[in-house]
Amino acid sequence: MKSILLLCVSLLFIVNVKAQFPGMGGPAKPTIAGRITVTVLDSATQKPIDYASVSLTKVKDNKPVNGGVTDEKGKVVLQNITPDEYRLSIGFLGYKTKSMVVKTTPEKPDQNLGTIYLIGTANTLNEVTVEGKKAMIENKIDRMVYNAEADATNAGGDATDVMRKVPMLSVDINGNVQLRGSAVRVLINGKPSGTMANSVADALKMIPADQIKSVEVITSPSAKYDAEGSGGIINIITKKSNAQGVSGSVNATAGTRQNTGAFNLTAKTGRLSVNTALGTMIAYPQTSSVGFLNTTVSNGITSTVDQNGSSDWAREMFNGSLGLDYDFNLYNNVSTTAKYNRFYNGGPGTSIMSINNVSAKNIGSTDMSNGNLDWNLDYKHTSKKAGEEFSISGQLTEGRNTNDFTNTLQMPNLNDLITSSSNIGRNKEYTAQTDYVYPFSKAVIFEVGGKGIFRNILSQYGNNSAQDFDYNQNVGAAYSTISFNLSKKVQFKGGLRAEYTGIEINNGFKNDYFNLFPSVIISQTLKGSTTLKVSYNRRVQRPSLSYLNPFRNESNQFSVFQGNPLLNPELSDNYEIGYSTFIKGSIINASVFYRRTGNVIERGNQVDAIDPQKVLTTFLNVGISESYGFNVFGSYNPLPKWTLMSNVGMNTYHVVNKLENLNTGTYLNYNIFLRSANSFKKGWNMELFGVVNSPQRTFQGKTDAMFFYGGAVKKEILKKKGTIGVNVLNPFNRDLNIKVVTQSKNSYQVQDIHYPLRSFGLNFSYNFGKLKFTEKKKIKNDDVKQDQQGGGQMGGMGGNQ
Repeated sequence: MKSILLLCVSLLFIVNVKAQFPGMGGPAKPTIAGRITVTVLDSATQKPIDYASVSLTKVKDNKPVNGGVTDEKGKVVLQNITPDEYRLSIGFLGYKTKSMVVKTTPEKPDQNLGTIYLIGTANTLNEVTVEGKKAMIENKIDRMVYNAEADATNAGGDATDVMRKVPMLSVDINGNVQLRGSAVRVLINGKPSGTMANSVADALKMIPADQIKSVEVITSPSAKYDAEGSGGIINIITKKSNAQGVSGSVNATAGTRQNTGAFNLTAKTGRLSVNTALGTMIAYPQTSSVGFLNTTVSNGITSTVDQNGSSDWAREMFNGSLGLDYDFNLYNNVSTTAKYNRFYNGGPGTSIMSINNVSAKNIGSTDMSNGNLDWNLDYKHTSKKAGEEFSISGQLTEGRNTNDFTNTLQMPNLNDLITSSSNIGRNKEYTAQTDYVYPFSKAVIFEVGGKGIFRNILSQYGNNSAQDFDYNQNVGAAYSTISFNLSKKVQFKGGLRAEYTGIEINNGFKNDYFNLFPSVIISQTLKGSTTLKVSYNRRVQRPSLSYLNPFRNESNQFSVFQGNPLLNPELSDNYEIGYSTFIKGSIINASVFYRRTGNVIERGNQVDAIDPQKVLTTFLNVGISESYGFNVFGSYNPLPKWTLMSNVGMNTYHVVNKLENLNTGTYLNYNIFLRSANSFKKGWNMELFGVVNSPQRTFQGKTDAMFFYGGAVKKEILKKKGTIGVNVLNPFNRDLNIKVVTQSKNSYQVQDIHYPLRSFGLNFSYNFGKLKFTEKKKIKNDDVKQDQQGGGQMGGMGGNQ
């Protein structure tokens, strides 16, 4: 603890030393700026003119900057105006257009022009519309950006639908996301959340697609980011309104599998902005059939348990958030956000068993829930030196998980055997972070910062408090990066991150370790819009609560699950060569990579030490993995309004552990995503997609290949502010059949799952107010490995059969 505190305090002194370098150039001016206010009246009647069009263009190049319409009082406020000289034009049907020059400065970013009078005329003025459209895919030095707001087919869906269209990502039927066959850390506006830590799949279902501005895929994170995630980082940027007044959106979906609803509202007055959101999802209980076959060998005795049953699994979720953002002036901003999410999973299940050829029946029920609160407070200071920035951030995360189950085993000529248990897990996390950015010139940017994370995980179970699991993990980090141009067409960005981790468990176990995480990216611009990149970075994945919790989950009493509190973190070295090009509207992004990971964490089966008829599943450090792979993303427009898109990824799987005499051999994993999207006249849109995931290997077994497909038809309504549409998933196949075979030295297990997948839905979305979006930089914790297999619609398939 003392080492971590000393590291963080030292960084606070470093980032406050602001050296000056006279004579150096600087990047563009700061973007946090002022506003221009004007009130428009009729010159004859002196009455307000509402819905008068107001546009703002730069004097030097006549480039449109902003615009709006007056309210019922004739007033309009144009926000986010950077210091410059502008031409303001005001017009309305039946009035002469009026123009004037307006100048704002860093010292006086706000201009109130008072009352402007328009003179009536027979001439008409068309409404001024200021509109800019980004390319759907952008390639930056350390990331690929998918601009979701530029894709009209996203309306009415959720974040899972958006993620399937993002280059390099693969999304399974549950909504779990992988990048190049590895788990990734998912951030929202640059920060983590307790909801994502519990289940990425569930959290994505709570974010309406209409609220996503862009998705950043960071395959080579710089040293500024926490070192978690062997695959990389995904950052979802949500939309925020800067319009003066009130704006928001409503989204709703009703279907045969699930119903969702979301409401977002932004109110802005002066320099204060308030954002709030509410959302819910209710999934109907649907019957899933599952077959289990367990075979164990202990002391030369073979035991066999054969189960065939069904469960009705229900899911309910809701979330709410409130955010405040205030600009004191051009150089100082403070923001805070609080989010609360709650999830419920559970239901009854029945199974018929054969236990060593003796018939039995089990009736069970499981209830699982988790609630998470995330609160962030951020302060940012910029200076008159363009590009210089200092920030301090704090974050509090608290979560509470429950897991209750009851089983009644009925056997001939025996009394019913009733087993039940309850587990409460609590997670607390406190974070402090500071960052400083100094631009020596437009091309040379220096960054330095420090961070402290203090975690406590408590798992309560049984009647004896001595059985409780109390886990403390403290992380102190410091980093520095620098970026510059090696030549006119070659960019360099490199850095080093140092992290010290201290772990203490109430059973007396202690472990401290120190790691260095270098990162290097070199990017060269070739002809046109073609880019070639080479990168290296080192990453870590620390196990989270679901990996560590020693609570014995016996919701399926013959297939027990238990975490492993003695897991070591994964460490990986990643090498990549990437190629991107844009040819006449078509996009090609390709990359090849090599990844070496030590202390690989995987699920593993073994004979249960308490009851040799049972199979115990836990997490293990299984060995060293070496993986080679490539990814190709392509987008092509046969016609201006027809887009064909494909994402293909392949990687090898190979794990070796010489101490355990383990060598899995080399297997090939692949995933394919195909999509066709068409836009038609009168606001009609249609898309079709298909997903193929290859068999997935682990050091003990194999999961069958998976294929699913779907489509949607949508129509713009209400003057393009709303959409209504229908969507389908696997319309010609009711069930998705997944078979999982796992074999260890003394156990053999087969799971045969028939999961109801076919669904039909009707969705509606509506945006009100004027929306113009920005993003805020927030605190980021991205160092904890998550069990993605436990999330999503199939999370409860293993129990209550």
